[in-house]
Amino acid sequence: MDATHDTPTQAASPAVTGRRRAPGAVRPSVSMADVAQLAGVSSQTVSRVSNGYAGVNEETRRQVLAAMRELGYRPNSAARALKRGEFRTLGVITFTLSTTGNVRTLEAIATAAAAEGYAVTLLPVAVPTQDEVRGAFSRLGELAVDAVIVIMEVHLLDAATINMPPRVQVVVADSDAGERYTVVDTDQVGGTRMAVEHLLGLGHDTVWHLAGPEGSYAAQRRTDAWQATLSDAGRRIPPLVRGDWSAESGYRAGLELAAQEDCTAVFTANDQMALGLLRALHERGRRVPEDVSVIGFDDIAEASSFLPPLTTVHQDFAEVGRLCVQAVLRKMRHDDATHGTTLVPTRLIVRESTAPPAVR
Repeated sequence: MDATHDTPTQAASPAVTGRRRAPGAVRPSVSMADVAQLAGVSSQTVSRVSNGYAGVNEETRRQVLAAMRELGYRPNSAARALKRGEFRTLGVITFTLSTTGNVRTLEAIATAAAAEGYAVTLLPVAVPTQDEVRGAFSRLGELAVDAVIVIMEVHLLDAATINMPPRVQVVVADSDAGERYTVVDTDQVGGTRMAVEHLLGLGHDTVWHLAGPEGSYAAQRRTDAWQATLSDAGRRIPPLVRGDWSAESGYRAGLELAAQEDCTAVFTANDQMALGLLRALHERGRRVPEDVSVIGFDDIAEASSFLPPLTTVHQDFAEVGRLCVQAVLRKMRHDDATHGTTLVPTRLIVRESTAPPAVR
């Protein structure tokens, strides 16, 4: 009989049923053959059920699973991995889980990986140094992972001397290193340009920028695009004010910006800093949006609950995660060594934190 159509026609033998244990008894070793005998099917069918393959009818599948439970059988995932040459696990290396982008990207990667039948092993890098990055990649050689997705500033990868495990494919999220890696990123430049042009279109003479930290490629791309958009429009480029992605740094920078009487519009590199900026402007008596318009970047879930609700650039983190998994699986399955960047579009979400400047 074809193994894919085995049906439970055979009762379990006395030898197997006799193995049922009294409460508290030590569990004996259980083999796939034992499960097959109790379920009345072939060992091949048990293998297909334990590996989740299609082609086994539902009644047979239930019978096999019931036999596994009764005997306490657990499939040997390590043996299956050696046989198939893969572990069904993706490694994810990231520096910090304190930023919205990293957390939401990691969540999306885990969801997309699970949909493909893969687990995720997280390798956090405690501090952004070459030694830490080198150590994370070294640990890959000790872990059962098939490929790696990196959520990290790629200049650390370039600077560190990294020994990659053989044949492990790598995809990088949020980077401009498409000539050296396979990269998935959001359209940072397009999103920034939309934000700045929106403020200029409302009638503001220029747009100030509360930037992210030095060393961040995402922050640098947004800063460069802000400057380029103002330059293309023939507008004055105000002095740069910098934060570290946190609301607290946005508050400190906001106190500085609130003192600039000619500051009527601010493009903020992320929503958390925009939240701190809103507080600082309120404390200094600068009304939003009547006196100062504010735009963020990310469109976090709470952005619509800010006071006032925040105009911001929406990033599709779910799509970034899905495309990262899709790209790394394609590289694994086809031994694809090509590089390049896939950009996920951004869009401007207009809420009540932006308006035309007050008539002077």
